[in-house]
Amino acid sequence: MKKDIILSGVGGQGILSIATVIGQAALKNGLYMKQAEVHGMSQRGGDVQSNLRISDQPIASDLIPTGKCDLIISLEPMEALRYLPYLNHEGWLVTNEVPFINIPHYPTEKDIKMELEKLPHKIILNVNEVAKEVGSPRVANIVLLGATIPFLGIDYTKIQDSIRDIFQRKGEAIVELNLKALAAGKEIAENLM
Repeated sequence: MKKDIILSGVGGQGILSIATVIGQAALKNGLYMKQAEVHGMSQRGGDVQSNLRISDQPIASDLIPTGKCDLIISLEPMEALRYLPYLNHEGWLVTNEVPFINIPHYPTEKDIKMELEKLPHKIILNVNEVAKEVGSPRVANIVLLGATIPFLGIDYTKIQDSIRDIFQRKGEAIVELNLKALAAGKEIAENLM
């Protein structure tokens, strides 16, 4: 088992929280894991990207070569497009459809959607809307994480356990909200496949 995952978005969206949950779940599954992160100058609104490599064999490098990524997880659709050259031919893209317009001359939503629609393997969903339905816009990243469950190759209960561990200090209500968001994303992805 080997999964090379690129996570992308902009600062403040919770990309690194997704990476933390997946990484901890991989370790709970007895897998090897390496991670490399790029923080958009550590500021809200800057580009954030993480390479996450998971395997049942030791991993030499933390960086994913072009054309070798199995899964792109993106909270921002233009950021998803930025990393498409890394995606392999059988790879999946799981992305939020709602743009975070933080630069001048941001492409039109129509143009971005047209590019995303060209991909053979994709899950495109409005995680912001689902998060609001679940109970808080702050769990949009966990909704997106849930939508990646069919592609991770990690036991769902290990992902749930990682969420419990990571959010436990914030109280049981926050843990339950995040578990509900995870389940909602998982259900959407399973219905779209």
